[in-house]
Formats: sequence, structure tokens, C-alpha cells
Amino acid sequence: MNITNPNPAKKSQKSTFHTIITNLTFWVLIAIIAGVLLGHFSPENGLKMKTIGDGFISLIKLFIGPIIFLTIVLGISGMGNLKKVGRIGIKALTYFEVVSTVALAIGVGIAYLLKPGRIDKSGLTLQDASQFTDHAAEDFSWLQFFLSNFTLQVLLAAIVCGILLNFYQKREQTILVLERFSKVVFTGLKYVMYLAPLGAFGGMAYTIGKFGLETLVPLGKLMVCVYLTMFLFVFLILGSILRYYKINIVSILKYIKEELLLVLGTSSSEAALPSIMVKLEKMGCSKSVVGLVIPTGYSFNLDGTSIYLSMSVIFLAQLYDVHLSFFEILTVIGILMITSKGAAGVTGSGFIVLASTLTALHKIPVEGLAFLLGVDKFMSEARAITNLIGNTVATIIISKSERDFTTLNLDTDVVA
Repeated sequence: MNITNPNPAKKSQKSTFHTIITNLTFWVLIAIIAGVLLGHFSPENGLKMKTIGDGFISLIKLFIGPIIFLTIVLGISGMGNLKKVGRIGIKALTYFEVVSTVALAIGVGIAYLLKPGRIDKSGLTLQDASQFTDHAAEDFSWLQFFLSNFTLQVLLAAIVCGILLNFYQKREQTILVLERFSKVVFTGLKYVMYLAPLGAFGGMAYTIGKFGLETLVPLGKLMVCVYLTMFLFVFLILGSILRYYKINIVSILKYIKEELLLVLGTSSSEAALPSIMVKLEKMGCSKSVVGLVIPTGYSFNLDGTSIYLSMSVIFLAQLYDVHLSFFEILTVIGILMITSKGAAGVTGSGFIVLASTLTALHKIPVEGLAFLLGVDKFMSEARAITNLIGNTVATIIISKSERDFTTLNLDTDVVA
């Protein structure tokens, strides 16, 4: 008599249940619901939860310095490696920077056009932001701006160290030490992010308790705006780039549909990295270009992440009714051009990038991240899918520009 696995269906149900209850997104969702209920039915207790949300943000802020420094230093040293491989590496870096900057600019532009952070003409004004904006009336001084800005000091130090590291004789050994230290720091951040449900609960309970259920409206608008912007970016920007090389974006998406579904299920573009490399080689891209562009693109070509980060900054500015000058908008794009590199694949790194950008700008309260945490997890799929599509297109374009793209194994429906 066979007594092994007497009820496979029941075992499968248990496995699915275990996967759900151990998923951080599940607990963030539960925390959001609990926070909304507490803030709505017991506003006075909801207001007391502000300490919890602020405490989580304070923990996040502790990681800003080391993570920004390590990410930038290791990123610049990686650029040195790219340059060593010659023309393809430089061409890849140029493409990455141009397209990701376009993504940042589009995120800012659409956020200003659709205004997801506004539900009326004055914004929600979640907190008095005057302490962040009073300095704007003073005479502006670059020196004072730099000396009072820890994040910019870290950025400058990291850029200088990264450049000098490329000329250091013991460069490889130093990079190895920094990579090990980086793993330790990111592991610490990973454990801190396990507290994300508490941060989401505290931030949402306080916000709903003080301002009511209408504060959920801008969050919903932000989600719609982010998904819409990424859709437009993929089909208009990336689609136009492919069209120049007589390739149809829709056919490319059909060709990599399995990888897109994998990313949708895991919320991580890195989950599809091995299979997308194989598919691109079968499509006709040379092995050398695929091996260089795809892994590097996961650090330098984060189109989806760039769109999300830039829209989030403008969203928070609108939420706090903070006016950003044209110079400050350029500052946001400039900072994100640097800090967004390496923000993929590491839980919580996106929040570090946002926190560092807000800290450097010194106009928008960093505490607003607790409010944003409520929907961040539900936009991770859009970021990951857009990142994957962006790196796929980059590989095809660079192969085409190098005339290193064969059509022997290319599906006929891929060509426009």
C-alpha cells in the first residue's frame, strides 16, 4: 500500500499558504489595511503611531551614507572595467546614461502634468515644510549648500574615490574588500526592511488619522501614473529606438513573454537574467555583447527604477505643497542619475536612493517616505518589467550598431 503523499492537493495548498504568509508584500498589505482602519475609526490613536513610522525612516536614513558611497565607488570601478573592453563598453555606457536620463526626465514631466500628489489646488500639506524651505529665501551660496549637505559630501567623496581607485595598483584587492563590506551593509538593510510593515502601519495610521481617507486618493493616482508612464516609455521611447533599426517592440515582447511572466511573479528583473541572455543569443545577438550589456545593464540601465524614483520625488513635493524651481528639478535629475545606479535587485535600496535625494535637496521632508511605503511594493512589478525590457532593447540596439546581429535564428515576426 502506498502511503507516500496521500493528499498532494492538500500539500500544495499548504505550500501556497506558506508562501503567502512568508511574503513581505503580504504583511505590508495587512499593515496598510490595519493602519487605514485605525486612523479612520480611532484618529487619536492613529496620530500616536507617527513615532513608529518616523522610527522606521530613521533606521533607513542610517544606511544612506555607506550605501551611497559603496554603490558609487563600485559603480565607477565597474565603468573602468567597461572601458577596458573597448568600443562596445563605452557605447553601452553612453546608451545607458542617455536612455536612463530620458526616463528620469519623462518621470518628472508626467508627474508635473498629471499631478498625482494633488487632490486640490493647495495639496495635502502633510506636515509643515517651512523648515525645509525657509532657506530658499536666503542668498544662495554653493559653498554653504555643499557644507550643510552631508549627502552631497558623500557623493563627491565617492566619485573621487571611485576615479582614484581605477589608478590604484591594488585595485582588485580593494574592490574585493569593498564588495564584501557592501554585502554586509545590504544584508543589514535587508533585515531592516523586514520592519517595513511596521513603517507602513505607522505612516498610514498617522496620515489617515490626521487627514482622513482622502489621502488614499493621491496614492492611487501615483500608482496609475507610474504604470501609465512606464507603458508609454516602453512603447514610445523604446519602441521608437527599435523602429529605427526596423524591429517591432510588440514582437520583442512576445518573444520574451516567459521572462516577463517570471519577473511579474517574482517582482525582480534579476530572476530572468540567465534565460534572457540565452534568448537574446538565439535571437541573433552576439555572445560577447550579451555577456557585457545584460549584466552591466542591471546596474547602469534601470529605466523602470528611474521613472519611479523621479515621479516619487515630484509626488512627495506635491503632497507637501513644496514648489521646486527649475534648478532644483535639474538637481533632482542630476542626483538620481548618480544614486539610481545599482538600485535594482536589493530590497530597500530604492528607499535609500529616495532618502538620499530628499536629504540632498533639503526641501521635502524625508518622513514622507513612510507614506510612500504603502504603495511601493505594488509598483515593484512595473519597475522590474520595465528594467528587463530596457536591458533587452539595449542589447539588441548595441548588437545592431556593432553590425554583430545575425538573423539565422531570428523569429520572422520580430522584424517590423
